[in-house]
Amino acid sequence: MRIAIACDHAGYALKPTIATVVADLGHEIINLGTDNPEVPSDYPDIAEALGKTIQSEEADRGILLCGSGVGGAIAACKMKGVRASVCHDVYSAAQGVEHDDMNVLCLGGRIIGIALATELVKAFLFASFSGEDRHVRRLNKVKALEQ
Repeated sequence: MRIAIACDHAGYALKPTIATVVADLGHEIINLGTDNPEVPSDYPDIAEALGKTIQSEEADRGILLCGSGVGGAIAACKMKGVRASVCHDVYSAAQGVEHDDMNVLCLGGRIIGIALATELVKAFLFASFSGEDRHVRRLNKVKALEQ
């Protein structure tokens, strides 16, 4: 898969490890910055860059890193076709994909450590949408809300 990774200055601490995990799993990385944690950057800007990459189908999924994960998730979900969520537990990181077709994992660089972030990314990337009727029905209702 093609995985876009974007972060603001507050999420940068997780980025190098996450990029390594994604690459080690054999996925292509699309780096959307920031590459300098010393320069303040705003989470709505990184969420927009990542969202546009998902919308254009340049990336299959995305990982968005900010201080708490919350601001990035809120901003990303404003974009049509982007289904982003903060997941700080392994079950949600996988289930969000399996049941809800989540395509953006949001993590808080000031909230979780490297070991947990690694497990969350693996759970997110190994999961796939179930395609079960009830999940498709619910996903279609979510898509209708975007209209």
